[in-house]
Amino acid sequence: MGLFDVHAHLTDARLAAQEADVLARAEAAGVTTIISNGLNPTDNAAVAALASRSSLVKPAFGLYPVDAVLPEMLAMGEDYAYNRNPCPADEAITWVRDHIDECVAVGEIGLDRYWVPEPLWELQEQRFRELVQLAMDADKPIIIHTRKAERRALEVLIEMGATRVNWHCYSSKVKFGRTIAEHGHYLSIPANARKAQNFSKLLATLPREQVLLETDCPYLGPVRDELNEPANVAVTAALASELWDVPIDAVQTQLEANFEALFGFAP
Repeated sequence: MGLFDVHAHLTDARLAAQEADVLARAEAAGVTTIISNGLNPTDNAAVAALASRSSLVKPAFGLYPVDAVLPEMLAMGEDYAYNRNPCPADEAITWVRDHIDECVAVGEIGLDRYWVPEPLWELQEQRFRELVQLAMDADKPIIIHTRKAERRALEVLIEMGATRVNWHCYSSKVKFGRTIAEHGHYLSIPANARKAQNFSKLLATLPREQVLLETDCPYLGPVRDELNEPANVAVTAALASELWDVPIDAVQTQLEANFEALFGFAP
């Protein structure tokens, strides 16, 4: 049986600098599949290159919700904490369309109302809808990022008929997380779940058939301020064994079935 990480950022400079060691540690921990998520065309291309070097890594191509309107934000004089070169959204979406046959999922994409000011919400949603439709037309799973816009994102996905959906690092109300699961969507739990109450509650109370593992590395590690990496999904699997009161083999069997149901191949 194999563990998996459905949401990693292996192209982050801190992890890329030790690529071979990070992948070796993941394999030693029993990880057999890592889905590295792209944020924009430059990052998507780096993800594709990484996947070509390692059979352990599978590419997901996306457009981070803030990047989807970053040129407009900067033109308005808005600040953004992460220093990335803005790319016009039409170019970014075209990149995903042109390379969609090369990826296992479209993501991360979504709605973010934390960084993005309200005058740009409608434009952000329009671009989100374009990417969701691209994924649906290509029969690809969708990996969602939301912040302060969870309810609206679910409304859009239901309206559009998207069913192959994973919500990465969902950090809003646990009750609404269960509502998301009731619609057949998956929620991936990061490696800091033992210390983060909302994630541990989700892991304990979501239908087990809707749970996946992720790290969001290099962020959200089990040890605060330490660099996170895919090997740490084993920490979350062990916590699931405790919370579900079942052997670790049973946890892995369930999680593998969940992964295959969403992505269409075994991890």
